[in-house]
Amino acid sequence: MTHTPVKLTFEQYLEYDDGTDNRYELYDGELVKVPPESKRNIWMSLWLMYELAQMVDRRLVFPTNCCELQVIGKTQNRFPDLVVIREEHLIEPEKRCTITLNMAPPRLVVEVVSPYRNQRDDNYHRDYIEKRQQYEQRGIPEYWIVDPQAQLVTVLVLVNGRYQATEFTGSQRIVSWTFSELELTAKQILEAR
Repeated sequence: MTHTPVKLTFEQYLEYDDGTDNRYELYDGELVKVPPESKRNIWMSLWLMYELAQMVDRRLVFPTNCCELQVIGKTQNRFPDLVVIREEHLIEPEKRCTITLNMAPPRLVVEVVSPYRNQRDDNYHRDYIEKRQQYEQRGIPEYWIVDPQAQLVTVLVLVNGRYQATEFTGSQRIVSWTFSELELTAKQILEAR
């Protein structure tokens, strides 16, 4: 006899605890263990976190895997590399940081793309296609894709419900609607210094 796992709702997933520190994405009702981030991705997101925390209340900037977002699609949650939340998300600080669909979206989400072979590779597809669609549907006003392999920072801004993308390379200054006073170049972000 074949065992068919019980499909979890998002609410059941939020209550799930296997006694480990593992992180899971809920994919079509089933738990999928999220692999640990690379040192490079963590390093880059932490560097950017410190830069952004100089512009907003530090409690609003969450590094890699510390804040999850409920999204629409087969994958029902994401753990971005960096999230800038809203003041209203701080209401229950003793609970885990989960921004559900009935809450306002975070102000900014940043993903650092893991190495990929080509544009059909899972790492590329996940950040450039899947997450872009999910974050757009979720109404996240600004989404950055930091791609060390392509030496590119793509800033996507939500305009009339659709993302408009602007790409930055080298010494080009990043233009952010969320952080208009930002004085960072693509090179600084990609080198994390």
